[in-house]
Amino acid sequence: MKETPLTIAIPKGKLLDESVSILKNIGLPVKEIRNDSRKMLIEYPQQKIKYIVCRSADVPTYVEYGASDIGIAGKDIVTEAGRNIFELLDLGFGECKFVLALPRRSIPKYKKHNKYDVKKILSEFPALRVATKFPNISHTYFKSIGLQAEIIHLHGNIELAPLVGMAEAIVDIVSTGRTLKENNLAPIDEISRVSARLVANRVSCRLKYSRIKEITDKIEKVLLEGK
Repeated sequence: MKETPLTIAIPKGKLLDESVSILKNIGLPVKEIRNDSRKMLIEYPQQKIKYIVCRSADVPTYVEYGASDIGIAGKDIVTEAGRNIFELLDLGFGECKFVLALPRRSIPKYKKHNKYDVKKILSEFPALRVATKFPNISHTYFKSIGLQAEIIHLHGNIELAPLVGMAEAIVDIVSTGRTLKENNLAPIDEISRVSARLVANRVSCRLKYSRIKEITDKIEKVLLEGK
């Protein structure tokens, strides 16, 4: 039986360079994969490898529907998408965190045991509206702390919502926190930490088990050597 290529979904943008680097380190061909290229399907017939280069948010979808056997995406994207896929490895790059942030004027100066009483602070608002690009993660978070909030789904510039009175708080992903600071916002709770993950299609994990395991084992070895 003829062996079919292993298809890997690679995210464009900030995760691409490190994704390419880790694949190169395990011996896979990656020469044509670049952020400035418009080529979205790249094939290496001799090595039986095919790449789909797509938006990070679409990687879990390509993987779930079997267009791609494995893929690389941020944990934020994987969690928010809620796709029926396997998460194989934490790749350790693209690290950032989900935070709940408010305008500085809304945050009391005191902390208890170096932490804000988040529930108490949020309960002060007659109605709590929260702007975010991640409605599913936000719903789960507020359910976990026992508070109701109206989730306003935006696609960008989340920090603007409290400034124009459209929301009392935001849930967003941050790395340095600089954008929050520049817009007079500050985090009061860290929801979770995220990083890039290697994910796989469930059927591919059975049909292409050997190849996927080989790649996973090689990546694990590279990650351990880098620590």
